[in-house]
Amino acid sequence: MMSSVKVESVVKASALIGEGPVWEESEQMLLFVDIAGQKIHRWSPTTNQIQSVETGDMVGFAVPRRSGGYVAGVGRSIVAVDWPTQMMTSLVEVDQDKPNNRLNDGKVDPIGRLLAGTMGKEQRPAEVEKQQGSLFSVTSDLTVTKHLSQVDISNGLDWSLDQKTFFYIDSLSLTVDAFDYDSNTGHIGNRRVVYHMEEGEGLPDGMTVDAEGRLWVACYNGGRVINIDPATGVRLQTVSLPAMKTTSCCFGGPDYSDLYVTSASLGLNPSEGRQQPLAGHTFRVTGLGVKGRPSTSFSG
Repeated sequence: MMSSVKVESVVKASALIGEGPVWEESEQMLLFVDIAGQKIHRWSPTTNQIQSVETGDMVGFAVPRRSGGYVAGVGRSIVAVDWPTQMMTSLVEVDQDKPNNRLNDGKVDPIGRLLAGTMGKEQRPAEVEKQQGSLFSVTSDLTVTKHLSQVDISNGLDWSLDQKTFFYIDSLSLTVDAFDYDSNTGHIGNRRVVYHMEEGEGLPDGMTVDAEGRLWVACYNGGRVINIDPATGVRLQTVSLPAMKTTSCCFGGPDYSDLYVTSASLGLNPSEGRQQPLAGHTFRVTGLGVKGRPSTSFSG
């Protein structure tokens, strides 16, 4: 049967580095960030309106918080964001010994714990001082635990349906990795490679798991999202996007059957910019025939 996959640009704000899309169930809105643009955006598919808060520093991610508002990774701080007043309050700081680092991707695990990673300063997009980053978890009482160090670019993360496997991307390794995960303690171990990027697929960036437990990985400099079966390491499907710097993805919409994909415009040279007028837009992919799962809010 012919697939009727359709890709459309829906959020036409040209983000410098659009990242970290999260579908907010309660608001029926898409939350995402512009890292270098230093903004958190909320976009409503019903009204097509976009609301934004300026963060005053690089913002790696923003996620809903159980007690209301959001938490975001701004610079090296996990901050609470009160949307109506646009007030931000620092909750905890990470990598105190590495002032050049910043938070990058973050996501909440199935029981409400936040996992977020850092990376060294970039000379140019995706060109970093290597092995400066770490992966941290933050519990509801704001206890910070470091799980990994010597990370190049801490990026996509998500969990298997049974919560026993944690999927993780350190972009410059060019792999998608898996760990055993203990959701009671947050402990990770037994690291292994699930998928190794192929020629032309670019760098693995943001990632989401669908309701069948398969991975959808945005390929930075690859202009695509690839669908991987983590049990076999086989690529099942490739969705091409009209922007080479595809950064991350999440499922959303009323029944979680729409795949939203963020992208970046920063780092394109003038001729690339002319060839990719939609770079930095957020795209909606429909007709994939799969659904995602609701995200969890941070319990802290």
